[in-house]
Amino acid sequence: MSIWKRKPMALLLAEASESEKGLKRTLTAWSLVALGIGAIIGAGLFVRTATAAAQNAGPSVTIGFIVAAIGCALAGLCYAELSSSIPIAGSAYTYTYATMGEFLAWIIGWDLILEYAVGAATVGIAWSEYLNNLLVNVLHVSPIPYEFCHSPFQTSLDGVNGIINLPALFIVGAISLLLIKGTQESAFVNGIIVVVKVAIVVMIIVFGWSFIDDANHTPYIPEPGIFTDEHGIGHSYGGIMGILGAAGTVFFAFIGFDAVSTAAQETKNPKRDMPIGILGSLAICTVLYILFAHVLTGLESVEFFRTGGKEASVANAIASSMPGYEWLGQFVTVAILAGFSSVILVMLLGQSRVFYSMGKDGLLPKAFSEVHPKYKTPYKANLAILVIVGLFAAFVPGDIVGDMTSIGTLFAFILVCVSVIVLRKTEPNMKREFKTPFVPLVPILGILVCLAMIYGLGWTNWLRLLGWLALGFIVYFGYSKKRSKLNNPNNKE
Repeated sequence: MSIWKRKPMALLLAEASESEKGLKRTLTAWSLVALGIGAIIGAGLFVRTATAAAQNAGPSVTIGFIVAAIGCALAGLCYAELSSSIPIAGSAYTYTYATMGEFLAWIIGWDLILEYAVGAATVGIAWSEYLNNLLVNVLHVSPIPYEFCHSPFQTSLDGVNGIINLPALFIVGAISLLLIKGTQESAFVNGIIVVVKVAIVVMIIVFGWSFIDDANHTPYIPEPGIFTDEHGIGHSYGGIMGILGAAGTVFFAFIGFDAVSTAAQETKNPKRDMPIGILGSLAICTVLYILFAHVLTGLESVEFFRTGGKEASVANAIASSMPGYEWLGQFVTVAILAGFSSVILVMLLGQSRVFYSMGKDGLLPKAFSEVHPKYKTPYKANLAILVIVGLFAAFVPGDIVGDMTSIGTLFAFILVCVSVIVLRKTEPNMKREFKTPFVPLVPILGILVCLAMIYGLGWTNWLRLLGWLALGFIVYFGYSKKRSKLNNPNNKE
């Protein structure tokens, strides 16, 4: 019984061919592109852009976006090859199981829980905050009482203690139930949201371009220094380190295109549609991000995003610098709510499919791999995720998570890039509908760019990742190793 035992490629492809007995194939290339855009455009675009400009790079946050996009594109090319060759639910977890063995597959599966579940809860908490913004500034009604939209660990300036974050719990619950109903229905709702979000982003770019003040873009790359925020934490600001720090910060804005690959087993024509879905969504969002960041940093100064314009930064910048476009600021608030909703949808979709795959392999309880008899979705995995993410969203402050979602995803990307190199050596004759170009150069560059962004996230996040992985080792050696179907074929559990 070896922790390095690999899942045979023939077994993986047999599972793909038997998909009619499990998950229902309903998704098209457009559905996948929409899922990717739905996950990518949201919290990152509307929140992290201003944060990175204020703390790290000033106007050169656009270069940070380019660095992050390069890392995502290199990893995306590797994802596209693997997802079109191994069209099985589970994303990087499945690819690692086939190429580097069970133990590393467990590590990446555990890491994906960090990415999707913690990320979904964090965005759910942000959704709750913007709901109050909508109620007060758009609908002009009373906000939800503080105690019912904040965790017990939070206290208002007036001394009111939070009890439970009901809006965050509500949105996580509603989207989980939608996913149980069916992936096709979820993708349809998400498609509508994507159209609205992209339209509003394009409007901000088009209408805001004429209001850009060149003084706010001078100097475009600030002199290197240290910016200390209100919590006393120092951030590299300006120069190359500032751009690298910004890339690590805005990387959260790109999380999502990899979640497309978790739906491979529910795609009608995965060998053609998966590369289109992954690379198409990434390309569209990269162009929008760079243009959006250029406009936003041109509307107001860095100091604005550090002080009065820090919260609801996009709406505040429009209100202060684009007279006559107050209506656009209100639309932005609506777009943020819609954007956060679709981010949560794709993260919960990705998480439940990882649980589904790990349950089938025996590394997690078998119940997670059970498919609903009518809806053909992994409903027990969805319900388990609802409980985990719902508890986090309802009772834990969002700022505790920090950049853990980003560092978890970067770690997953590195293993995906390694998987392509390994698979080319171990399975040279396997049919590949899409081939990553210039192997091993592209995967190696992907690894290096991702490592550079992990470096930019700082040692505190390195320690958090190591702590999470240490907990995963305990679960693996205490539970999963003994129940693994690959290593224990006679185990009937």
